[in-house]
Amino acid sequence: MNLLLILKIKKQCSSQKSIKEEGKIGDIFSNLPLLKSRDKIESLVKMRRCRITFVVQRYGKEIVGGSEAHAREVAERLTPYGDVEVLTSCALDYTTWDNFYSEGEEEINGVRVRRFPVAGGRRKDFNQLSERLFGKVISLKDEIDWIHAQGPVVPKILEELSNIRNKRDVFIFFTYLYYPTLFGLRLVPDKAILVPTAHDEPPIYFNIFKPLFHSPRAILYNTEEERSFINKLFGNQYIPSEIAGVGVEIPKNLNPTRFREKFGIDGKYILFMGRIVSSKGCEELIDFFKYYREKYKDNVTLVFLGKTEMEIPEEEGILYGGFVEEREKFDAIAGCSAVVVPSRFESLSMIALEGWAMGKPVITTEFSHVVKGMCERSNGGLYYANREEFAEIVNLIIKNEELSKRLGENGKKFVREYYTWEKVIEKYLKTIEFIVREKLF
Repeated sequence: MNLLLILKIKKQCSSQKSIKEEGKIGDIFSNLPLLKSRDKIESLVKMRRCRITFVVQRYGKEIVGGSEAHAREVAERLTPYGDVEVLTSCALDYTTWDNFYSEGEEEINGVRVRRFPVAGGRRKDFNQLSERLFGKVISLKDEIDWIHAQGPVVPKILEELSNIRNKRDVFIFFTYLYYPTLFGLRLVPDKAILVPTAHDEPPIYFNIFKPLFHSPRAILYNTEEERSFINKLFGNQYIPSEIAGVGVEIPKNLNPTRFREKFGIDGKYILFMGRIVSSKGCEELIDFFKYYREKYKDNVTLVFLGKTEMEIPEEEGILYGGFVEEREKFDAIAGCSAVVVPSRFESLSMIALEGWAMGKPVITTEFSHVVKGMCERSNGGLYYANREEFAEIVNLIIKNEELSKRLGENGKKFVREYYTWEKVIEKYLKTIEFIVREKLF
């Protein structure tokens, strides 16, 4: 290992950046006359029997991960405090937005879900259109064309928002990127909470999104990095905001041996979980891991779990386990030496939080502004800029159990401090109460 690399890793390991800013309310929001007691907040919300409407592009038990699963987790946990409904599309697959679910109403875990048909799915030339428009100076017409080409175009959601705007107390919109939020939020701005799940990616620089980030009554971000990025890009610091994030719950009675036996893993392994696709950094991860194996010859496996959208090479040391159920996922985390997050484009990494919650260190790319920042503030992970650094970090974590344990414990403390569901829902209640109080008084 060269001297510069040693010094870089040593600096990461000894980083003690404060994490006090995580979850801090924006300055303007913190000066508003909010009720201080959670009991009082719950009492007011319950007294009003708040009518809360979520708007999200997909919704269902079959949809795991991403902003859609995030929305479902929050919606279900808000049911004790009001009448919760969801306006969503009939789509299941985000790559096509084909209508899958029946149009109409159903109940999922206490939440009323109302589905509307997709009038326009993803166009076949969408990827080519994106390549032509990204990073260019383009017209507003081109940007609107891109939004429609991306899908899902669901005009009946907009019609319904217009019909019910005076019948509901709060509207919570998940994900800035899609048609239902972009065109729906502007119909109810004074009652809207935006959960943007935004990160540095080409479409966020489209001019069409600028009014969106100045429109809602409040914004709930996933991380301090996301808020900082959005404030800098759009100059919307005056919008009341808070870092809410997502909660983490670990099931009991986990059995990592069960996972190892199922897939025949006899040595140590590092774990990637999520969409297995080039845009998530998976191709680079495979390349870097192969370099690590060639250099150190250790019996360490890279395990991929999730839906694959790219070819995974069939070679020693790389294992694809496919899509697994929740308990099996946590069995896998329990047995791994580290969780790997190679994606550069994240507003929040759920697998990083789950890994930390179980005392596992996180390895991420230096070019992931959000996850790198979380590693620094938690002091729970290390980050690499190239394959040489990746190989040295993996080797360090595999060989140095004391360091690995210390990083994992730091991450566990970070999650316990900021990413429990109790604290997340408290922030949603506080924001809902802020909007309801404005309407009452």
